[in-house]
Amino acid sequence: MLGRLGALFRPLTRRLHGDAGMNTAEYAVGTLAAVAFAAILLKVLTSPNIQKALTEVIEKALK
Repeated sequence: MLGRLGALFRPLTRRLHGDAGMNTAEYAVGTLAAVAFAAILLKVLTSPNIQKALTEVIEKALK
């Protein structure tokens, strides 16, 4: 009985183990995470305090 059951699931397990890469849903989640990170980074970098600190660092480096 176990041999027959194994034979039924063997093609499915081969397909699942043979998947080498992301599928469409994983690409969507990865893209969404990248966009969210970029939005947070943009918000942080455009804040007045960070801009002032970056300007001071650049001015100090150029002197």
